[in-house]
Amino acid sequence: MNAVTAVTDHTERDEREDREKREKREGRGECSGGPGRSPDGSGTSPDGSVRSPDGPGRSPGGPGRTPDRPGRAVDGSGQAPDGSRRAPDGSEEAWDDGLIARRVAEGQQPPTTEVRAYVPTGAPTSYEGPLRQRLDALRELVGLSRTRLDSGTLAEAGRVLDEAAARRRLSERHTVVAIAGATGSGKSTLFNALAGVMISETGVRRPTTAAPIGCSWTDGAAGLLDRLGIPGRLRRRPLQGPGADELQGLVLIDLPDHDSAVGEHREHVDRILALVDAVIWVVDPEKYADAMVHERYLRPMAGHAEVTFVVLNQIDRLPGDAADQVLDDLRRLLDEDGIALGEHGEPGATVLAISALTGDGLGELREALGQFTQERGAAARRISADLDAAAERLRPVYVAGSPRGRNRGRIGLSEEAREEFADRLADAVGAAAAGDAAERAWRRHAGRACGDPWLRLWRWYEGQRSPHSDTLSLVPVPVDEEATARQRVEFAVRTVADEAAAGLPVPWAQAVREAAARGAEGLPEALDELSVTAGVPTGRPPRPGWWPVAVLAQAAMTMLQVVGGLWLVGQIIGICEPNLGVPVLLMLAGIVGGPCVEWASRMAARGPARRYGQEAERRLREAAAGCGRARVLDPVAAELLRYREVREQYVRVTGARAGGAPLG
Repeated sequence: MNAVTAVTDHTERDEREDREKREKREGRGECSGGPGRSPDGSGTSPDGSVRSPDGPGRSPGGPGRTPDRPGRAVDGSGQAPDGSRRAPDGSEEAWDDGLIARRVAEGQQPPTTEVRAYVPTGAPTSYEGPLRQRLDALRELVGLSRTRLDSGTLAEAGRVLDEAAARRRLSERHTVVAIAGATGSGKSTLFNALAGVMISETGVRRPTTAAPIGCSWTDGAAGLLDRLGIPGRLRRRPLQGPGADELQGLVLIDLPDHDSAVGEHREHVDRILALVDAVIWVVDPEKYADAMVHERYLRPMAGHAEVTFVVLNQIDRLPGDAADQVLDDLRRLLDEDGIALGEHGEPGATVLAISALTGDGLGELREALGQFTQERGAAARRISADLDAAAERLRPVYVAGSPRGRNRGRIGLSEEAREEFADRLADAVGAAAAGDAAERAWRRHAGRACGDPWLRLWRWYEGQRSPHSDTLSLVPVPVDEEATARQRVEFAVRTVADEAAAGLPVPWAQAVREAAARGAEGLPEALDELSVTAGVPTGRPPRPGWWPVAVLAQAAMTMLQVVGGLWLVGQIIGICEPNLGVPVLLMLAGIVGGPCVEWASRMAARGPARRYGQEAERRLREAAAGCGRARVLDPVAAELLRYREVREQYVRVTGARAGGAPLG
């Protein structure tokens, strides 16, 4: 028969005996309210114990305890109907019903001791101060990151928050310590030695421990045991003799073998190790270097060194100074695992060599465990270590390497990158070409007002012969130019997105690029509309102060030509007296003066025309930059701001400044 079958048969035999006793009591009419119920319907059974909803032998005061009065037997004797013994005042003895009760029935009487309530002496376990701030920061961090990170990435952080809240609601004056180890390492023997009485079965059968067993030195640990999923039938009381006071507040859990061939046993170990406040790892001289315990448990839990005990058991099997050599080699392996050792008063794991069978080194372990329990800081240190582990797992999604290039030393968009983005949009919308067109329009307008009329007439004639439209009227843009402009816009958006995402972790860099891509939708069409509304000057260009003088001068030159011409015609037809000198001089003055006035006006118009074109280019450039800022830069800045917030929360979670480049 294997160990699992043996334990199952043992449990079924106990249940069958209890059922036969209840049937006998019902046959004698001792119970009218149903099996396990008193005649008045209360929770007190005929044997004087109190039943609770979560298992036999339970009571509101904790495992193995009964209320103040119902501990008395029904018949008034010191023995309950089920054969268990009671103290003279009706309270339970220091042992529970399970294995110890069966051994008592067989004639093994444990010493009679008094169960004393635990009175705390140290400061309570505190979740305030830095630890509370770190938990709040992690909660805020998870809330800010839900829309950017998948649930799997945040699962561990959520578990830490849930477990911290659950542990905080339970007793702060108890310390839950699990004893874990491999097959045959002597966990149950050590468990019984610390309890001072045979609680957990030991033997050569493997595995011997099939389910976790809990032992509480004081009252009030029922909620903690419920959280671990340990039923009432597997909750025990230690021997309350000399030396028990130093372990007041301890809740000790004997776990199944972590290398058991039974999958359920390994599931028990993994589940409870994630919930207890501290762990005692028991290794033996044969398996202390086993890769399974180091790679699967010790190395991943290196950050929990302050709540870890590593005990080299069975040193009585080692001759001479072999125990010291094995212990030194064990310390070397732990150091390779990254586990800090608490030597010379430094915080870290406690490493001891004992023999649970002979008691060698057991006093030192009991003293260290008692001091550890009385400090009542294990729960907070365990949560803090879980926070450190969760923060380290989240580090790749919140902290990345420093960006390179011109953004070296900062994260975000530099002013240079913003200006380049605006320049690319202005280039795509044709701001420079619009400025040149506005400048040419101003010059053309000045030429029409101040130019020589005969030259203007000649230019008009040439224009009629070869029509060109040198105006600012809208001309359909060729398809290839439209495609080029769209490509320029896409390139500008892609470049600024890459610039903003430089140095960000992958999820946040992807979020920045997605925000830029969403803003780029419809951006080319919006820029086309801007080129119509903001790029084309409306109305006539403004006139400088010299413009009227030039117009009058040009008109005077024209009048001289007209007067001189008419005078010559009059002389030819005989109306005027012959005098060629004066009219010819007048005509020559008008013919030469008109182009001179036009040339002077053109020279004077260069400055105003250039300023007019630059103003038109500036307006279109600012309009394009404003459109790009509203559609692309602002969403990108919002993502960077969100990352700044989560980065600050992550720094609070770690309790120190996160590495990487400073935020821009």
